[in-house]
Amino acid sequence: MDDLRIGVIGAGGRGQLAGNAHNPGNGSRLVAGVDVNPKALIKFKETYGEDVFVTDDYRKLLERKDIDAVFVTSPDFLHEEQALAALEAGKAVYLEKPMAITIEGCDKLLNTAMRTGSKLYLGHNMRHFPAILKMKEVIDSGLIGKVQLAWCRHFISYGGDAYFKDWHSEQQFSTGLLLQKGAHDIDVIHWLAGGYTKSVVGMGMLSIYDKCERRDPSTPGIASWSNAHWPPLAQKAMSPVIDVEDSNMIMMQLDNGVQASYLQCHYAPDSERNYTFIGTQGRVENVGDYGKCEIHVWTTRGNRAEPDIIHYLKPLEGSHGGSDPAIVQTFVDFVRFGVKTNTSPIAARNSVAAGVMGHDSMRGDGGRRDIPPLPQNVIKYFENGQKN
Repeated sequence: MDDLRIGVIGAGGRGQLAGNAHNPGNGSRLVAGVDVNPKALIKFKETYGEDVFVTDDYRKLLERKDIDAVFVTSPDFLHEEQALAALEAGKAVYLEKPMAITIEGCDKLLNTAMRTGSKLYLGHNMRHFPAILKMKEVIDSGLIGKVQLAWCRHFISYGGDAYFKDWHSEQQFSTGLLLQKGAHDIDVIHWLAGGYTKSVVGMGMLSIYDKCERRDPSTPGIASWSNAHWPPLAQKAMSPVIDVEDSNMIMMQLDNGVQASYLQCHYAPDSERNYTFIGTQGRVENVGDYGKCEIHVWTTRGNRAEPDIIHYLKPLEGSHGGSDPAIVQTFVDFVRFGVKTNTSPIAARNSVAAGVMGHDSMRGDGGRRDIPPLPQNVIKYFENGQKN
């Protein structure tokens, strides 16, 4: 088969993960890039050759008949519009998480993919994290019995740097960080617990970053990481508009009886996702979420901290703990050969739905919110590998 010819919408920033698909003569190559930043396009040409097509208008890329697939790695609020256009143009789509920032947007994408037959693939790269895969292996083996409870504590030391200095800080562009950042974690909980959230209760607040020094509205927002940006209240150049929470908590009732909770803080001094899954015969927990980390398993009763089993995981090559190369290769293989994937458009939609309704609960009366169900024909289509 000829190489899959790929374009990148949002070539700068997160779009750099598409570089893992540039393997000329071995199945796929990058041939086009879109970005509104001229510097990103210059770098794209320098990296992939002067003959690549570049533009600041994604529509011009989608008009090209010589492009088979696209990565949509633009900011979240553009995902729906650009992915819908790509699907309508007959391109296979790698869509970075979150799928969209509304439930309605996700459902439009699912229905458009079904109607057009264009392939839709979701970039939930945590499903390729070695730590997550090892925990799933432990759970699927039956070692801890049937999962009953799932917890995730998410500490984010860089929250002020990454999410409160640019578009992330506004509901109109992100819905909120429970959705934007938590889409990964909700998806992992769903995947390992074996069910989807059917109802959710949320609680959250903006308690720190609204009190920090703001930048002038005429000054562009720049996300920058530095351990010197401490303590949190000393942060400067924050967004002029901040209407999203810097701490989020939800409780989820899954459709298979599992109960779960997710807690997220954007002003913690450290960064880590800590998952715990408790079953009828034991418990599994991660220490470190990628790179050098450990998976602890308890299967006997006792008043001690030492696990019965410890799995020591070594770092892998590649960004995001080696998950980016793995997920990109799976996308290429899915489009070229129809291989089975461990990411799912249905799962991606349901992680967004839990985030959206969680925010609705916390911003309302704090009561239970039910997740709108999907039609069975939509579920069946995607569970069948996107084949009718």
